[in-house]
Amino acid sequence: VQLVESGGGLVQAGGSLRLSCAASESIYGFNAMGWYRQAPGKEREMVAEIRIIGSTYYADSVKDRFTISRDNTKNTLYLQMDSLKPEDTAAYYCGAVAHPTVAGQPSLSPDVDYWGQGTQVTVSS
Repeated sequence: VQLVESGGGLVQAGGSLRLSCAASESIYGFNAMGWYRQAPGKEREMVAEIRIIGSTYYADSVKDRFTISRDNTKNTLYLQMDSLKPEDTAAYYCGAVAHPTVAGQPSLSPDVDYWGQGTQVTVSS
Protein backbone atom coordinates (compact mmCIF):
# COMPACT_ATOMS: atom_id res chain seq x y z
CA VAL A 1 0.00 0.00 0.00
CA GLN A 2 1.29 3.44 -0.88
CA LEU A 3 0.04 6.64 0.72
CA VAL A 4 1.03 9.93 -0.89
CA GLU A 5 0.42 13.22 0.89
CA SER A 6 0.17 16.62 -0.74
CA GLY A 7 -0.98 20.12 0.08
CA GLY A 8 1.57 21.24 2.62
CA GLY A 9 3.32 24.57 2.45
CA LEU A 10 4.00 27.89 4.10
CA VAL A 11 1.06 29.92 5.40
CA GLN A 12 0.59 32.84 7.73
CA ALA A 13 -1.07 32.44 11.09
CA GLY A 14 -4.83 32.46 10.71
CA GLY A 15 -4.65 30.99 7.24
CA SER A 16 -5.85 27.67 5.87
CA LEU A 17 -4.43 24.63 4.12
CA ARG A 18 -5.97 21.43 2.83
CA LEU A 19 -3.92 18.27 2.95
CA SER A 20 -4.67 15.27 0.76
CA CYS A 21 -3.57 11.65 1.05
CA ALA A 22 -4.02 9.45 -2.00
CA ALA A 23 -3.96 5.69 -1.45
CA SER A 24 -2.77 3.21 -4.07
CA GLU A 25 -5.67 0.88 -3.31
CA SER A 26 -9.19 1.02 -1.99
CA ILE A 27 -9.42 2.60 1.44
CA TYR A 28 -12.41 0.44 2.27
CA GLY A 29 -9.88 -2.10 3.51
CA PHE A 30 -8.70 0.17 6.31
CA ASN A 31 -10.55 0.29 9.62
CA ALA A 32 -9.22 3.77 10.20
CA MET A 33 -7.21 6.48 8.53
CA GLY A 34 -5.71 9.49 10.15
CA TRP A 35 -3.37 12.41 10.14
CA TYR A 36 -0.39 12.59 12.43
CA ARG A 37 2.25 15.26 12.86
CA GLN A 38 5.76 15.47 14.15
CA ALA A 39 7.59 18.64 15.07
CA PRO A 40 11.40 18.68 15.48
CA GLY A 41 12.42 17.09 18.74
CA LYS A 42 8.92 15.86 19.50
CA GLU A 43 7.12 12.55 19.17
CA ARG A 44 4.67 11.89 16.38
CA GLU A 45 1.16 12.67 17.60
CA MET A 46 -2.34 11.91 16.37
CA VAL A 47 -4.07 14.95 14.91
CA ALA A 48 -7.29 13.51 13.52
CA GLU A 49 -8.69 10.11 12.70
CA ILE A 50 -11.71 8.84 10.82
CA ARG A 51 -13.04 5.31 11.20
CA ILE A 52 -14.56 3.20 8.43
CA ILE A 53 -17.98 3.78 10.03
CA GLY A 54 -17.43 7.53 9.84
CA SER A 55 -16.72 8.38 13.47
CA THR A 56 -13.97 10.90 14.02
CA TYR A 57 -11.43 11.79 16.68
CA TYR A 58 -9.43 14.99 17.07
CA ALA A 59 -6.58 16.08 19.25
CA ASP A 60 -7.73 18.75 21.70
CA SER A 61 -5.29 21.22 20.18
CA VAL A 62 -7.00 21.13 16.77
CA LYS A 63 -10.67 20.67 17.68
CA ASP A 64 -12.93 23.20 15.99
CA ARG A 65 -10.12 24.20 13.61
CA PHE A 66 -9.33 21.02 11.64
CA THR A 67 -11.73 18.73 9.80
CA ILE A 68 -10.92 15.25 8.57
CA SER A 69 -12.83 13.62 5.73
CA ARG A 70 -12.49 10.82 3.25
CA ASP A 71 -13.68 10.22 -0.31
CA ASN A 72 -13.97 6.48 -0.76
CA THR A 73 -14.59 6.84 -4.50
CA LYS A 74 -11.23 8.59 -4.93
CA ASN A 75 -9.36 6.57 -2.28
CA THR A 76 -8.34 9.86 -0.73
CA LEU A 77 -8.16 11.23 2.79
CA TYR A 78 -8.30 14.97 3.50
CA LEU A 79 -7.48 17.33 6.33
CA GLN A 80 -8.91 20.84 6.16
CA MET A 81 -6.90 23.06 8.46
CA ASP A 82 -8.28 26.48 9.35
CA SER A 83 -7.17 29.17 11.77
CA LEU A 84 -3.65 27.83 11.65
CA LYS A 85 -1.24 28.69 14.43
CA PRO A 86 2.57 28.69 14.53
CA GLU A 87 2.41 25.71 16.89
CA ASP A 88 0.78 23.70 14.08
CA THR A 89 4.12 23.75 12.27
CA ALA A 90 5.23 20.16 11.71
CA ALA A 91 5.63 17.38 9.20
CA TYR A 92 2.19 15.89 8.63
CA TYR A 93 1.81 12.19 7.88
CA CYS A 94 -1.08 10.14 6.61
CA GLY A 95 -1.57 6.81 8.34
CA ALA A 96 -3.79 3.81 7.74
CA VAL A 97 -4.86 1.15 10.24
CA ALA A 98 -5.72 -2.24 8.81
CA HIS A 99 -6.24 -4.22 12.02
CA PRO A 100 -9.31 -3.93 14.25
CA THR A 101 -9.62 -0.72 16.21
CA VAL A 102 -11.00 -0.09 19.69
CA ALA A 103 -14.25 1.87 19.88
CA GLY A 104 -13.78 5.16 21.66
CA GLN A 105 -10.01 4.97 21.60
CA PRO A 106 -8.09 6.89 18.90
CA SER A 107 -5.32 5.08 17.09
CA LEU A 108 -1.90 6.30 18.15
CA SER A 109 1.30 6.16 16.09
CA PRO A 110 2.26 2.61 17.15
CA ASP A 111 -1.16 1.42 15.93
CA VAL A 112 -0.60 2.60 12.36
CA ASP A 113 0.15 -0.10 9.78
CA TYR A 114 0.98 2.09 6.77
CA TRP A 115 2.55 5.54 6.54
CA GLY A 116 2.92 8.15 3.86
CA GLN A 117 6.16 10.04 3.32
CA GLY A 118 4.89 13.23 4.95
CA THR A 119 4.30 16.81 3.90
CA GLN A 120 5.66 19.87 5.65
CA VAL A 121 3.35 22.53 7.07
CA THR A 122 4.93 25.77 8.26
CA VAL A 123 2.87 28.50 9.88
CA SER A 124 4.52 31.88 10.26
CA SER A 125 3.54 34.35 12.96
